[in-house]
Amino acid sequence: MNGKLVTLIGGGGFLGRYVAQELLAGGARVRIAQRDPRQALFLRPLGGLGQTQFAAVDVTNAESVARVVQGSDAVVNLVGVLAGDFQGIQADGARNVAKAATAAGVGALVHVSAIGADPESPAAYGRTKGEGETAVRDAFPAATILRPSLMFGREDRFVNRFAGMIASAPVVPVLRAGVKFQPVHVVDAARAVVCALDDTARFGGKTFELGGPDVMTMGELIRWIAGAIGRDPAIIELPDIAGAAIATLGFLPGMPITRDQWMMLQRDNVVADGASGLAAFGIAPTPLAAVAPAWLVRFRRQGRFGVRGISASEAG
Repeated sequence: MNGKLVTLIGGGGFLGRYVAQELLAGGARVRIAQRDPRQALFLRPLGGLGQTQFAAVDVTNAESVARVVQGSDAVVNLVGVLAGDFQGIQADGARNVAKAATAAGVGALVHVSAIGADPESPAAYGRTKGEGETAVRDAFPAATILRPSLMFGREDRFVNRFAGMIASAPVVPVLRAGVKFQPVHVVDAARAVVCALDDTARFGGKTFELGGPDVMTMGELIRWIAGAIGRDPAIIELPDIAGAAIATLGFLPGMPITRDQWMMLQRDNVVADGASGLAAFGIAPTPLAAVAPAWLVRFRRQGRFGVRGISASEAG
């Protein structure tokens, strides 16, 4: 991608910042496009003079998207929401991006979706992710679609949020303790994006599911986080009838949860049997345990000076 202009729609987000870093390190010119580009200015020092551009875009506005992709050699759509206008952003917005990329003669398009994307999903999140994939395929058949599982990294809003919850509460309630995840390191996902852009002949027109090396239940993940930060709270696995009631109220102590998120938790979030994944890009998946303790240290009682504790479950 050296010297090519890549427009990252949603480039200042969690995954986007890592995609930007990979592209800038490889010599690409990067246009960070999002609703408020000022929120992505922290990326400016990562590139050389003139290597990084910033632009405003609203994916729900087709004209806005058409303007921002002009002149691009490649486009990556990273936009998604956990609540709000699912239809406008994840379905119609994805269609706007793919149509604009086709009209502008863009050479490569990577669309970041999610495991669980399904036009028939009972959850608005999964349904609109699935509709977005269909719209992208229709408008830009050579697009590469990536479906990551739960992504973890220094700035993630899942592992860190649970770590904060565990560090501050003596009792931690857990919804859907048996549902399975296959957490993928955000850096690995970013590298897959760049590989897909770099070799459209090999990866274009295909869908890949990105998961890490470990499959963990929600309960196992919470207990692992507790052990990593040296905490031993009482972890209470709530029955589904209680979980459904809490989701209806929209609040789990220490963490909001929507009814839609509850519905997504009814299905495992793991790479499907036979699906192509990180191995297709030559990427060895990074275990959560290999990197997360380095940033979770701040949740220990004495910060980085604290000694990693052993939870009751580890002690047997």
